[in-house]
Amino acid sequence: MSINKDNPPYTHNLGYLSKESGIYKDLSKEQKDLLDILEPLNIEARYPTHKDMLFKSLTEKKCQELIDKTRNFISWIEKKL
Repeated sequence: MSINKDNPPYTHNLGYLSKESGIYKDLSKEQKDLLDILEPLNIEARYPTHKDMLFKSLTEKKCQELIDKTRNFISWIEKKL
């Protein structure tokens, strides 16, 4: 993996950021799936019409699962650096 010293582009597209950083090729299927789940959560939470639907889909158990997976993913990234 190479580390890009440039500032990341201003985007919420996690797939794009992972490709630009050079880590995408090292991601497991589960990590790629996590990115696919997390990316729209940020965007949809910004729009009032989507908030109700988003809140209904995120149970406490689902949120805790996403937090745990995200923490593991962050640790994986930190080890790569």
